[in-house]
Amino acid sequence: MTAIPPTFRELIASFNKFALRGVFCLLILSALPASADALPDRITALLAVACNAPYSDPQRFRSALSDIKIISHTVNAMGDAPGRTKTVLIDADGSEIQISALFPTGRLRRIGIEISYPAPRLSVNTDHMCRVTEVRDILYTPQGIADVVRVLSVDMQTTLSEEPLNPPVPIGKDPGGITVGVIDSGINYTVAPFQDHLARDGDGKLVGRDLWDMDDRPFDVDTSRSPFFPLHHGSAVASVLIREAPMVRVIPVRYPRPDMARLADAVTFFAVHDVRIVNMAMGSNSVDDWTVFAAAAKQHPNMLFIISAGNNGRDIDQVPVYPAAMDLPNTIVVTSSTLDGRLAQGSNWGATHVDIMVPGERVDVIDHRGAVGKASGSSFAVPRVSALAVRLLAANPDWQGPALRDAILKRARALDGPQRVRFGWIPDPTDGP
Repeated sequence: MTAIPPTFRELIASFNKFALRGVFCLLILSALPASADALPDRITALLAVACNAPYSDPQRFRSALSDIKIISHTVNAMGDAPGRTKTVLIDADGSEIQISALFPTGRLRRIGIEISYPAPRLSVNTDHMCRVTEVRDILYTPQGIADVVRVLSVDMQTTLSEEPLNPPVPIGKDPGGITVGVIDSGINYTVAPFQDHLARDGDGKLVGRDLWDMDDRPFDVDTSRSPFFPLHHGSAVASVLIREAPMVRVIPVRYPRPDMARLADAVTFFAVHDVRIVNMAMGSNSVDDWTVFAAAAKQHPNMLFIISAGNNGRDIDQVPVYPAAMDLPNTIVVTSSTLDGRLAQGSNWGATHVDIMVPGERVDVIDHRGAVGKASGSSFAVPRVSALAVRLLAANPDWQGPALRDAILKRARALDGPQRVRFGWIPDPTDGP
């Protein structure tokens, strides 16, 4: 991989050899305490283009900067009028600039700029007055692996905070107990309580896989929306499982966003480690993402996959979400209810493809930082069912997936009114073993 400049200053210097250096300098210098009047004409021109209407017209970039190529320009409506745009520009050396504008009702809310050189390197965000409010960059290892997201002061001289993306895994002691495979965005294996419930081999090394980065560090980071603002989901989900089933032994697998066919490897990995319960609080609208996984799951009928119905506010019998709608015999599809047995707002349903409802609103969680909070949705109903499966397996160690599935579904009670799920509602999955 091409070497990536480790600092902003080196990044700026590398841009200076290109004819379009003014563009990139604008993106850097706009973060500095300087007025537009003090900037060179080319920089002032780009500021005017990025921060002034009409935001929906991509040709304004071409008129101001004729030697930059406009690769794409998308416009999204907010209400009855355009309210969001994203413009992708490419300079002569192939470096990419993404400029997004948010302007509901035609009034600027913010501008966001991301630079890739050659991988994502710099993010700048402004307020409604086009004043820089936050600067982030990504540091890479010599091997080109994203290592740290830094939040910098607007003068880019002070690091305000750092967020690791792929830290080393501490050595630990295997906790014993009932093993659960967790396929999600990963887990923060550097903080308690996660450290104390992770499966370890004889040398104290984590038993887990990162199928995104293809290494043994399934750290809780999801960069699918933005490399500069990663999401964190898996740790909070795992915390519910750990709290409601303290005897759990977690094998974490970070899902393979670049190639979802790798999920078959996760199933095989779990089979090697005698996993009978798999927590999957995830899904997507694309059946192609899940066909290979489905085939692998069918090859292991003694595994029980506990899957989220999703949070799109729709009937997945009519508009499917996968893998929930794939009719796999060794799954339980779970959606979120309120405490009184009503479908939670925004949660999916389906009288055929959703099996049970479980209270999943304002569930106590511990997030990826180790902080206590609340979370809601089908994702947080799923680990409550997985925890029930763990307790049942602890009481009945000879059971396989089919017996666990039957025992859980028998706990569901029918509800009055329209049939939203196939088997019913479990009011309190912690009641009983």
